[in-house]
Amino acid sequence: MRIVSLILAIAVGAGLYFWVIEREQTLAFLAERTGGPETESADTTDELASAEAEDTAQETETLIKVVARKSIAREIDNAVILRGQTEAAREVEIRAETSSTVISPPLRKGAFVEAGELMCQLDPGTRASALAEARARLAEAMASKTEAESRVPEAESRVIEAQARIDEALVNQNAARRLSEGGFAAETRVKNSEAALAAAEAAFEGAKAGVTAAKSGLQSADAAIESAAATIATAEKELERLDIRAPFSGLLESDTAELGTLLQPGSLCATVIQLDPIKLVAFAPETEVARVAVGATASARLAAGGQDVAGKVTFLSRSADETTRTFRVEIEVPNAELSIRDGQTAEIAISGAGEKAHLLPSSALTLNENGVLGLRTVDDVGLVAFNPVNVVRDTAQGIWLTGLADKVNVIVVGQEFVTAGVTVAPTFQEQTQ
Repeated sequence: MRIVSLILAIAVGAGLYFWVIEREQTLAFLAERTGGPETESADTTDELASAEAEDTAQETETLIKVVARKSIAREIDNAVILRGQTEAAREVEIRAETSSTVISPPLRKGAFVEAGELMCQLDPGTRASALAEARARLAEAMASKTEAESRVPEAESRVIEAQARIDEALVNQNAARRLSEGGFAAETRVKNSEAALAAAEAAFEGAKAGVTAAKSGLQSADAAIESAAATIATAEKELERLDIRAPFSGLLESDTAELGTLLQPGSLCATVIQLDPIKLVAFAPETEVARVAVGATASARLAAGGQDVAGKVTFLSRSADETTRTFRVEIEVPNAELSIRDGQTAEIAISGAGEKAHLLPSSALTLNENGVLGLRTVDDVGLVAFNPVNVVRDTAQGIWLTGLADKVNVIVVGQEFVTAGVTVAPTFQEQTQ
């Protein structure tokens, strides 16, 4: 009995060894003998693989399909885009400063005039005679001054003479008093000496008054000369005002005054505008004015004809418009051929510091639950995320956006049907811009 038990134990152990440890070799051996078990095992493996594939396909079919674009950030010029218009560098209405009739033929509008060119000439009338009269009065005043100057030394010499007579009268008075005190002269002699002294003093005062009068006459002559000179200057200025000339080179925006027209002070002779250089004028909002600087380069495209021009910022207002809260910006642009007109609409781009941005279609933009503008992106495993963005520039090819990573997968179709955190099945398209 013990031998049988030992044999059975050995047989069971061998069977377990071949079934557990050498199972694959045992199954292969049995399959060679019978042909059935291997086929069943292969069929089972194929069925498991097919089931897993079907489960994967079903799981994929349940995910939302979207179209995404691989976008790479590019360095762009961060320009400030404004809309404005052209404006003449200078414009002036030239008006008459005196009254007279026009004696020159008119210049027609559109003509180019040089600085200092005669536009309206007025009839001088009697202004030349008034100038001659003023000059004659000046000559008369100068002659009077010469005469007054000669009277001053004469009056001063009379003062000296009167002073000498006073000194003589004082000596005679002292002598008469001493003689009278010693009994050698009569009292009448003393009185006569005193009278002579008083007369000398009176003559001295009269001589001083003569000097004052002579000097007053000299001052009157000076005043007469100044008055005559002022009259001459006025007459000459009146003659200058008869020739109305262009203050700078430019184009006539209106005809000059017609021949025979009576012009009064303030009457219009012509309007002149200067178009070279020309100004581009725009108004920057509060959010953009800090990015604009005087001296920055700027380019513009005119609405009429699509002409491209370039210049530099020459003025930036420090005070905002009370109504629009915008700041005036002026850009000077060369216009030697006068091809740019006053008042043309222009789209202006003022250069700023460069930065990296993504060029994407505007249709890719969306809003999240809080109303924030942004894009929905997808990572390598299909997980959706929302990224807020900033719009830098809007072009015909799309919009330039900042606030994203340098490389990002942006959902361009289907972004409205997914939210952040869900998994999608993306299909990628090439970026052609």
